[in-house]
Amino acid sequence: MTASNVVHLHCAADYLEMTEEIAEGNLIAQTENFFTQTVLRSWKDSIKALHTCDDVLDLAEKLQVVKRCIDSIATKSCTDPDLFGWPVVQYGGPMQSPGGSFLWNGISTGARPRNSSPDWWYDDVSFLSLPLYKKLISAMEYRGINQDIIVGSLNHYAKRRLPGLNRRKSINDVSSCLSMSSLATIPSEEEQKYLLEEIDRLLPFQRGVTSCKLLFGLLRTAIILKASPSSCVSNLERRIGMQLDKAALEDLLIPNISESVETLYDVDCVQRILDHFLAVDQEAGGASPDLGEDGQILASPSLMPITMAAKLIDGYLAEVAPDVNLKLPKFRSLAAAIPDYARPIDDGLYRAIDIYLKAHPYLSELEKEELCRVMDCQKLSLEACTHAAQNERLPLRIIVQVLFFEQLQLRSSIAECLMVSENLEGCSRQLVPNISGEQYRPGWPLASMENQALREGMDSMKQRVAELEKECSTMREEIDRLGRSRSTTGKSRFSLGVKPQVFSTKEDSPVMMMTTTTTDDKLAMVNADTTTSPWLKISRNKKQLSLDAS
Repeated sequence: MTASNVVHLHCAADYLEMTEEIAEGNLIAQTENFFTQTVLRSWKDSIKALHTCDDVLDLAEKLQVVKRCIDSIATKSCTDPDLFGWPVVQYGGPMQSPGGSFLWNGISTGARPRNSSPDWWYDDVSFLSLPLYKKLISAMEYRGINQDIIVGSLNHYAKRRLPGLNRRKSINDVSSCLSMSSLATIPSEEEQKYLLEEIDRLLPFQRGVTSCKLLFGLLRTAIILKASPSSCVSNLERRIGMQLDKAALEDLLIPNISESVETLYDVDCVQRILDHFLAVDQEAGGASPDLGEDGQILASPSLMPITMAAKLIDGYLAEVAPDVNLKLPKFRSLAAAIPDYARPIDDGLYRAIDIYLKAHPYLSELEKEELCRVMDCQKLSLEACTHAAQNERLPLRIIVQVLFFEQLQLRSSIAECLMVSENLEGCSRQLVPNISGEQYRPGWPLASMENQALREGMDSMKQRVAELEKECSTMREEIDRLGRSRSTTGKSRFSLGVKPQVFSTKEDSPVMMMTTTTTDDKLAMVNADTTTSPWLKISRNKKQLSLDAS
């Protein structure tokens, strides 16, 4: 009598009614005694006995054999394995100790491990059938085992039974997970679909308990197996949406297998996941950030998840932007779904838009402007502004806005430099007269000279900015004069857009007002002599200004 046949013998004895009334020490008493005294006290024997219950599951449940085995396993899974023997390393083959030596008649011949991890029993229970495994997980949850440990067991069980979860592993890892010793045959698609739906029901519906990599793997497998969209796929999308900020970019790149959509990646699935995340964030109060006195959004730990999600979506947009089959409304909808306060800087979004415009050159100016409205030009860094000002793919209106805000940033930088210079000079003037001859240091006059040179450089830069604005005003007067001369001919004109108002350093005298420029005026400017063009002078002065600032 062994652990592999005691369940069958016990069920047969019960069916044949081999009780003590027929004969003393009958088979029922013998199997019951062996099952209680030997099998239930050993981890490996309990696993073997439970595994054999599949053939006589109904009768084994009636005789409480399944329940007693599961209770024994659930109790021992929380205990140090050194107290009751080694776990079964490979079911159906020679049992080995973790040190690599064989077990002879249940006696270890090798060294025992000094430290046992909580996942030591994952591989043993992964050989159980799904009905028995579900009963075991329910018993463990009833005993209050940590959810992280249960999720780890579900992950191990799913990877052993679902080949699709191992597609990113190496060939050696996949072969070890799906070896003939672990599974006799690979489950069919229907069996895998049923297994996937059951694992989805067993997973705890809590944020941060299940890793995003496992959830995305299950979602990708569910889409391939065409699992129920209303239950399994939708549940997995909601689970991912609860913790989208913890996902990686490669997880979002879900291949599109739908025949009705021609895009390379499943953008609709990512859109639904993002909608779930935003709904959860809004319920948690993340949609009302705190504002400072100047109207700027204050950094807050509550904004960290949505900021991470915004960065992730911007990276995803840059990855899917080269797809020529990706339509503008779908791309713009995904980009506009992120709230404005979630992006402290729009450089990532600008990069994605630039890649999309490069891959879709057939877009009209109106469509380009509609896409670029998602981006806030004020939140571009100086490097992004410099690139955007020279980007021919952007609409003219957006380039003008970028130049305007770039000039504002330049003025702010100059003002800050002047303020720092004045503060340093004021401090040096206050400190030098109060210093005695013994405390005087030779380096202070040099510092004062450097401050004076810095101030002179700032004054020179300020004068150059004034000259630049003066030339802009002259250019505007020439454009207006050409426009008035053209208006007498009676030809039709087409407006190119409105340019923003730019003010000089004096608050009460605007230098450049918002005007409209016609197509004929622009052609006249292009045909003019380039050596006397105000635009060329502005470009030269701007380059000289940047050299002085550096």
